[in-house]
Amino acid sequence: MFIYRLLAFLKYFLFARHRKGHGIHSPFVFRLITKVLRNKMDDVIVCNIEKIRKKLLASSEKIFVNDPGAGSVILKNNMRKISEITRYSAIPKKYGILLCNMAKEFGSKGIIEFGTSFGISSLYLAASDENTTVHTIEGCDSVADVAESNFATEMGKNIMLHRGKFEDVFPLLIRDYGTPGLIFIDGDHKREHVLQYFSMISTSASQDTVLIIDDINYSPEMAEAWNEIKRSENVSVTVDLFRLGLVFFRKGIAKYNYTVRY
Repeated sequence: MFIYRLLAFLKYFLFARHRKGHGIHSPFVFRLITKVLRNKMDDVIVCNIEKIRKKLLASSEKIFVNDPGAGSVILKNNMRKISEITRYSAIPKKYGILLCNMAKEFGSKGIIEFGTSFGISSLYLAASDENTTVHTIEGCDSVADVAESNFATEMGKNIMLHRGKFEDVFPLLIRDYGTPGLIFIDGDHKREHVLQYFSMISTSASQDTVLIIDDINYSPEMAEAWNEIKRSENVSVTVDLFRLGLVFFRKGIAKYNYTVRY
């Protein structure tokens, strides 16, 4: 798996372009790259979220993890240290800031996250706007318990944690709260599951809905899922940032798949 990821990164490094928006003819995508992806975030908020990460990394506590997704290629044991789960599963600060900026731009109608883990990504999403609710779904109770304790601060007041399977909870959220502006898929690395979630999302998505998929180069099957999503007739534009894939359903934009160095 390490060799696969290394080769995938080398390919990305060689072919990624448009770091500063040069060569982009779409005004929408040009603004996305130059204004949204490159935007900064309040240093105090970043510092407060990263303090929670440091606390998790320093923990010696172990919890029982019953992972409904593909699990971790590194952590095979069901009894796992909180510190190890954080190290290998929590989204890095760089991409957390990106999530916040994307949520600020597109998430005003609500945000849904597939895969809470310990809530680092949830907190970054929630930091975009205290008036926007982040609905985050976690299938493992022991993991959700840790996340819930991390949300018990001022930063987590606009986060609603839902326990259960993604495919069970998501339709209920759409029914009760309507179509969100932004959806973030994390926590499952099985091709068939990701495509199942994408099908559910694309069916209910409006043209303003934005989908972010984590770990699109995690494995060959995740890369296959990403390529199938790019070919979907419902998708107008995709942006490959190596770790994250951005999916847009907007009408009136020429279909194109960008690979952007981030």
